[in-house]
Amino acid sequence: MTTPPTQHDISAEITKAHTAYTKALAHGARTRNHPDRGYTPYRSTLLRHPRRPLVPLRDPEAVELTGPAFGTTDVTALDHDLTRQHPGEPLGERIKVTGRVLDRDGHPVRGQLVEVWQANASGRYAHRRDDHPAPLDPNFTGAGRCLTDDRGAYEFVTVKPGAYPWRNHLNAWRPAHIHFSLFGTAFTQRLVTQMYFPGDPLLGHDPILQSVTDDDARRRLVATYDHELSTAERSLGYRWDIVLDGPYATWTQEDR
Repeated sequence: MTTPPTQHDISAEITKAHTAYTKALAHGARTRNHPDRGYTPYRSTLLRHPRRPLVPLRDPEAVELTGPAFGTTDVTALDHDLTRQHPGEPLGERIKVTGRVLDRDGHPVRGQLVEVWQANASGRYAHRRDDHPAPLDPNFTGAGRCLTDDRGAYEFVTVKPGAYPWRNHLNAWRPAHIHFSLFGTAFTQRLVTQMYFPGDPLLGHDPILQSVTDDDARRRLVATYDHELSTAERSLGYRWDIVLDGPYATWTQEDR
């Protein structure tokens, strides 16, 4: 039976990958805003990323015929507030997360469908496959959505998610994060990414976040606390912009 790697082992692998990337930059390599698909410290990605050339579709438009369609009537005024989806108040630290969705030139992306999902304040998802022995919250499902406005802005009201264990290695814990999905103008353009919180002590230990080996690209995944967004006696505020393309693009879970 193989002994599972420890956090020390994983951290050493992370350091090795970062060092190799830094040396490559010093010798003229291009900046890589996206991680390697076969990033060794992130064990499960080694087992599931494509190893053969992708198969092109003969009729790409046919995919659109089976994809979901979204309109302004599909998103209600309360879908962005994850704290008001049930009869009672959810437990945890209430927060507001807002920002803008921008193209590579800094122009707003209007009418963009933005979806989020996350664990509750105890670090557990409302999902049948999540067997983490943390309590579920009957007043928190952990999913929301909204459309960006004319400024490309989105806004969610939720509770800060808790850290949770996962089985990448011995005593592995994921830092608090919120998953974001952006659909573009068609389902096949969908991008998925994650937002993290500043000052989280687990950021340096997480092989998923650390798989983004470029320091600047990794920092762009961490939100900024903005006191002006905080509501007195109600919630704390975080700002996080999403750039879809270009040299300052936000990392997404599909290397483009």
